[in-house]
Amino acid sequence: MLLGDLREYVAIPRVTALRLAPDGSWLAAVVQTVGGEPPKYLSSIWRIDPAGHSDPVRLTRSAEGEASPEFLSDGSLLFASKRPDPGAGKKDSEAGKDSPAVWLLPAAGGEAYRVAAPGGGVTGLAAATGKRTFVYGAAVFPGAVDTEQDAARRKARADAGVSAILHEPDGMLRYWDHDLGPESVRLFVPADSQLSGQGNSSDDSNSSDGSNSSDGSASSDGSARAARQPRDITPDPGRALEEQAFDLAPDGSAVVTGWQVTEDGGEFRNEVVVIDASTGQRRVLLSEPGIDFVGPRISPDGALVLAIREEHDSYDRPGDLTLVVTALAAPVLAATGGQAAASPASFRDLLEGFDRRPVEAAWAPDARFVYFTADDDGRCPVFRVSVDGGEPVRVTADDAAYDNLCPAPDGSCLYALRSAIGSPPAPVRIPLRAQATRAEPLPSPGGEVSLPGTVTEVATTVADGTRVRGWLVLPEGASADNPAPLLLWVHGGPISSWNSWSWRWNPWLMAARGYAVLLPDPAFSTGYGHRMIARGWDDWGGNPYTDVLAITDAVVERPDIDATRTAMMGGSYGGYMANWIAGHTDRFKAIVSHAGLWALDQMFGTTDGPPFWRRMFGDPQSQPERYLASSPHLHADKIVTPMLIIHGDKDYRVPVGEALRLWWDLVFQSAEARFLYFPDENHWILKPGDAQVWYSTVLAFLAEHLLGEPWQRPELL
Repeated sequence: MLLGDLREYVAIPRVTALRLAPDGSWLAAVVQTVGGEPPKYLSSIWRIDPAGHSDPVRLTRSAEGEASPEFLSDGSLLFASKRPDPGAGKKDSEAGKDSPAVWLLPAAGGEAYRVAAPGGGVTGLAAATGKRTFVYGAAVFPGAVDTEQDAARRKARADAGVSAILHEPDGMLRYWDHDLGPESVRLFVPADSQLSGQGNSSDDSNSSDGSNSSDGSASSDGSARAARQPRDITPDPGRALEEQAFDLAPDGSAVVTGWQVTEDGGEFRNEVVVIDASTGQRRVLLSEPGIDFVGPRISPDGALVLAIREEHDSYDRPGDLTLVVTALAAPVLAATGGQAAASPASFRDLLEGFDRRPVEAAWAPDARFVYFTADDDGRCPVFRVSVDGGEPVRVTADDAAYDNLCPAPDGSCLYALRSAIGSPPAPVRIPLRAQATRAEPLPSPGGEVSLPGTVTEVATTVADGTRVRGWLVLPEGASADNPAPLLLWVHGGPISSWNSWSWRWNPWLMAARGYAVLLPDPAFSTGYGHRMIARGWDDWGGNPYTDVLAITDAVVERPDIDATRTAMMGGSYGGYMANWIAGHTDRFKAIVSHAGLWALDQMFGTTDGPPFWRRMFGDPQSQPERYLASSPHLHADKIVTPMLIIHGDKDYRVPVGEALRLWWDLVFQSAEARFLYFPDENHWILKPGDAQVWYSTVLAFLAEHLLGEPWQRPELL
């Protein structure tokens, strides 16, 4: 498909996740497509042949979609879905219709059946590799001792029309686009009868007398009913398990999970804890002041735990990341009533001296190696490192980005999703016979695209001697005789990189209209070492600003670029840079600011994670210097460039108040501006129709100011 028509673009199937069966016989892929009325993105699960001999086959199909596939040890497939349970009564089906439940697709075939349906919905899954069991996260009301009490509390709030949340100083209030609470996440182990399909498929026991069973029969035997209930292994954890990753030991005996610890002054950090899957006894495995340990993964032999160790940022320097391993086992301790016990374990740093930041990691099947990805010079390759020490070795050699790493059980290859600036994510096989291997494509359920141009690498050297590079997307036909107008597009983060395909920030839709698009990696960008991030640390409008202008200067010297027709755009931190550029230069003919930071002291107090920003910028009352030096709103009176402001009301990372204040600051000084507002979108614009409106409005705004075309209001606006 040639990228150009917006309706066709949003309808392209997108592969978003990949999992490998325990025996390596097939891959489960999550594929996102447009469906329903009004249109929305729905996910389904497809079967992919790892040998590449047969075409992908769709396994699931419902109006609600399916996601989060995880394999049980026997090859059965778990997934999460809001689909109704055909075996449940009408009351049960209605009660759970808005919350995802856990479903199981048997390895031998047949219909999927529901195995767990907590009233607050499933938040995550992890399965054992050596035993037929799993653990799942679910939102439960504080104080509820079982699913019946949780269901009663849920019903009482609904009947009273109450949606209020009472917060206490125990962590964040919001996360990206959703409120945290009134429930909190707990971890559950299902009963054997649930996995067999013979127990109650609903965790709620929704009948009025609590005697509901899956076959419709009643039972007054409380012990039998209890045997069908999942085991709560983290009763009343507060906010400790919000947005945490967890893993299950191969034999199902223990869970390792991130665990948020609240500290004075609103600060918090993440530990890794081990929880006994039978008793709920908890002990701390990894913990340090000023450190977050995240993404724990247990080795295939059950002996070790791998995690990312992330230093907290400080006023003086950005924190660094590395991979660490530690032993899972610990001395047997006396019962502690579920409270944390024992001292944190020591760990080994696998990446000491490696000046790149790990993104994701996976164990080799023999537990001797760890495979991981890390941004590197505008790519995100796969690396391998020995658990016993040694330098990391790069596994992939192309200009691509990899994720969803799935090591084959025989150690011969990795399966992964591969993408690049010029190609959307698709499944591949990565042979492990030699160093720096090229990936082999597999038949993909994702849509194919035909690019309306080419991509090339560009770079320049800035005043302090730093090499600043990026990607330049050129439209077809761009030449010295037909130079293309240029769109500078700054990435978000700010600690991020342009190194992969993006459905939300896609330069090829601009190239299809004749624009060249510059995707630079200025100061703050990952993939260039810790120093590159530190170059922007104490001055957001300093090196990042001069870097993007310097590489723009270099690109407009090209004969195939029209230096007289340039525009700039960005989202999130890129939106901050759009706002900063607008107040510091008039060199661009138009600027688009999506979800951009405007008044820093305001934004850092209303975002979903103020402690993160206070570490970097300091207390705005006692340390106002960085706020005053770097806040774009203090330069509003200098803005003369036409601006398009875009924001979603449900954006909790950069709250909509930033756009509202920017809008009125521009209106009060009679500046030329438009404001595209999405009442029910968040930091990203995710609905198919809204995405079309987003792109069509941006393109109309650019055409007005770079191509000299009359302003054409999009039809749906």
